Amino acid sequence: MDFTFTEEQQAAAEAARAVFGGVSADGVPSPALVPGAVAEDLDRPLWSRLADADLLSLLLPVERGGAGLGPIALCLVLREAGRVLARVPLLETSAAAFVLGAYGGAATGPLLDGIGRGELVVTAAAQGRTGHDAPELAVTARQDSDGHWILDGQQTAVPWAPTADRILLPAHAGDGRTILALVPPGRPGVTLEDQVSTNGERYARVTLDAVRAGQDEVITADGAWARLRELLTVGTCALALGVGEAAARMTGDYTSKREQFGFPLATFQAVAVQCADRYIDLRAMEATLLQAAWRVETAPAHEEAGALPVAADIAVAKVWASEGVRRVVQTAQHLHGGFGADTEYALHRYHAWAKQLELSLGPAAAHEEALGDLLAAHPLS
Repeated sequence: MDFTFTEEQQAAAEAARAVFGGVSADGVPSPALVPGAVAEDLDRPLWSRLADADLLSLLLPVERGGAGLGPIALCLVLREAGRVLARVPLLETSAAAFVLGAYGGAATGPLLDGIGRGELVVTAAAQGRTGHDAPELAVTARQDSDGHWILDGQQTAVPWAPTADRILLPAHAGDGRTILALVPPGRPGVTLEDQVSTNGERYARVTLDAVRAGQDEVITADGAWARLRELLTVGTCALALGVGEAAARMTGDYTSKREQFGFPLATFQAVAVQCADRYIDLRAMEATLLQAAWRVETAPAHEEAGALPVAADIAVAKVWASEGVRRVVQTAQHLHGGFGADTEYALHRYHAWAKQLELSLGPAAAHEEALGDLLAAHPLS
């Protein structure tokens, strides 16, 4: 495990801070993000700025004009996005681009070019039929006599599906394989039912009824779905860390200026102890996130005999992200007093995002159960 960032990773984080710095001031979301409002579309101007800064091509192969970086760089950028509550599907599009570049065929080249230029928005379905079942079993796939894949099933809570150009979703083939299909939302047989996420973004329940997908729209390579799931999960942890850090900063600023009995709130022992506990949460979130991202990026090169699989580190990171970000925003609301309950105050937005990220791709309890199963299958020596 080496947490020393490369020059390229540091440059990606600096570019992200420069881009997202125009969205907020001192970590507070833009006034355009009205608390409680439902976004009709992603932030297109911000999406264009991300493309101009080459942040949408961060994970693309070098031969496609990308930076060829990996999950660590992506998490550093997503951390900055979380701090300002950026309304863009940066995680989903980047994860899809990485999988398409690593596992897709030559036909994916034009798609990757479009993603890098910001002309193509790709989202990913990973919540299953209900959000509590296996995503890879929610859609079935079979091949017809012409070699086309026929998709049937349903995926819920697909981020930005109503405005995306493609949806990358897992499907269960008859031979036990899990394939990935890249489906345009407007294709015959695809039905979108609007859903609204906790943080006010447009989601959709996607139903597929005998949807045809060509062979060039399907990835059958082993490990593609696992890698997509890994990237989405560690990316969610990175967003949660950014949200938590911004909420903690707001709380520190408020308690340093707000006075009671002639003294700043921050000087009271009870306040200081709560802030210290939340600082520990954030550092644990950061450490477990970087450990998981490093394992994903370097596997299988750094796999050791008898070591737990990468999924164990991802589960630990998601447990800390889910529990940690919830505790951080709850403490923030408590220490803000009446302001913490004001839906017109920016902290309300952070609470909504924290709750969304806490439950996305499974709450802490689900990942604790998964970790228990891994420990049972791979007992520690």
